[in-house]
Amino acid sequence: MRTTGIWAIALTTLLGSQVASAADLPGKGIVVQPVQSTISEETFQTLLVSKALEKLGYAVKEPREVDYNVAYTSIASGDATFIAVNWDPLQADQYRSAGGDDKFYREGIYVSGAAQGYLIDKKTADQYHITNIEQLKEPKIAKLFDSNGDGKADLTGCTPGWGCEAMINHHLNAYGLSNTVEHNQGNYAAIIADTITRFKEGKPVLYYTWTPYWVSDVLVPGRDVVWLQVPFSSLPGEQKNIDTRLPNGANYGFPVNNMRIAANKPWAQANPAAAKLFSIMKLPIADVNAQNLRMHEGQSSQADIQNHVNGWIK
Repeated sequence: MRTTGIWAIALTTLLGSQVASAADLPGKGIVVQPVQSTISEETFQTLLVSKALEKLGYAVKEPREVDYNVAYTSIASGDATFIAVNWDPLQADQYRSAGGDDKFYREGIYVSGAAQGYLIDKKTADQYHITNIEQLKEPKIAKLFDSNGDGKADLTGCTPGWGCEAMINHHLNAYGLSNTVEHNQGNYAAIIADTITRFKEGKPVLYYTWTPYWVSDVLVPGRDVVWLQVPFSSLPGEQKNIDTRLPNGANYGFPVNNMRIAANKPWAQANPAAAKLFSIMKLPIADVNAQNLRMHEGQSSQADIQNHVNGWIK
């Protein structure tokens, strides 16, 4: 992972001319409770923020792993302090439902440029000239991706509660795919593993994924798989007016997301040093991808992740 000066800049800005003794640090005696999703690949992002807070003197507990909905309600109520992986705008409905800007402090962008979308194997895409998910309305095309014999395309989708499952279900209705495409939900790590196995066996695959995540380092877009476009922009809830077309005219159905640090608002107001850190801390998406790939390749224990965090800081 490449080294950046962001860490040093952030802490220098925050500490200024303070003497960095325990007695002088702004977080002395204040306990912090991070929360994160059950996606272990988001631990790296969370622990980097925790380490920075510790440098400011805060007593930071181990992150609690909870569903996103629980994370937002816990932070809003003050039972937790922050989440480092607030997906914006993907989780706009969950953020708003928990109180939105009235309950959360959210300034700055931590990780930028996170993409999402639908992909199929390149072999099938080239053979049948498939470029747009709308083509799966055709039963003969959909059947190519049928893995259980029911005649429908099997789409490796999203774990319930993450936010992306609502987007996918909305898309299937909006693009007229409900009769020909089955959205397979469950533990994403398990169902994407099955998808990769099918790909290695030479079978057609259809799946949803996002970046930063290790999947696109295993099934490489352009080499192994291709992104599918959508016929028009269509999003649910708070995102309904967002145009997902890119400047080059391509439309993959999802807006580019940012990961933001969302904290309990009264806590942030009472802790301006931490609030400042949350607003200026940045992590390159390429570094998250690289760390996630290491986890996929076997370095996935808590000790391994701590080593990745310490290595990035160094």
